[in-house]
Amino acid sequence: MKEVRAKKFLGQHFLTDEVIARRIVDSLCLQSKVLEIGAGMGVLTKYLIDQTDDFKIVEIDGESVEYLNANFPMLKDKIIEGDFLKISLNDLFNGQHFSLIGNFPYNISNLILFKVFENKFLIDEVVGMFQKEVAERVVAASGSKTYGILSVLLSAFYDTEYIFTVSNQVFNPPPKVQSAVIRLKRNNVTDLGVKEEDFVRVVKTAFNQRRKMLRQSLKPLQKSLANVEEKFLTLRPEQLSTQDFIILTKEIYND
Repeated sequence: MKEVRAKKFLGQHFLTDEVIARRIVDSLCLQSKVLEIGAGMGVLTKYLIDQTDDFKIVEIDGESVEYLNANFPMLKDKIIEGDFLKISLNDLFNGQHFSLIGNFPYNISNLILFKVFENKFLIDEVVGMFQKEVAERVVAASGSKTYGILSVLLSAFYDTEYIFTVSNQVFNPPPKVQSAVIRLKRNNVTDLGVKEEDFVRVVKTAFNQRRKMLRQSLKPLQKSLANVEEKFLTLRPEQLSTQDFIILTKEIYND
């Protein structure tokens, strides 16, 4: 079994640096239950086992599940074979809060982060490895070229932090892109003071035409901008902070 898995993983971008694996796990505060996404061959899992027994794994690949069960017998009843994007997170720990960790699949990393946003009242913390460009986008501040939808939405409910860059040389085989580890820690915000769906709609609509001034980019909302401060209308979306977007939403949806 080990030999078969080793051969299979040679065709994937598999983290081989144990120092980095331990550093990722050590970046998690472990103040709540933990869910690992995509454990693969357990490069992070073995360090999680050393630090807590209050965790579960979601793994979509059946062969990886077989490998984990064969090599980590203590994981019995902790592994859920399935798609993280499709499972109900509220059911995982009977509605209790948890943290999220993983070397997240780069092709669905944005979808994972949007699901984190949707489940912000369950997920206390996220520590994970992403493609460097995605990581930079998440932690970007207003005024940055990488600042975008995820930057605004996640920073409304999380404190975001870029932890460290990961060279492509610590993977087998090396990917063409660099990677980075970031941390999201839940802040104390429970209510934005506006309807969340309105806030999300304004942010997404604004960034759909990010090169235009808001006077133009917000037209698809089909809402009157008469109550919006002129200073906002002459700016582009990347020039607004998260708090600015909240104020903007209040001014648009004041009825």
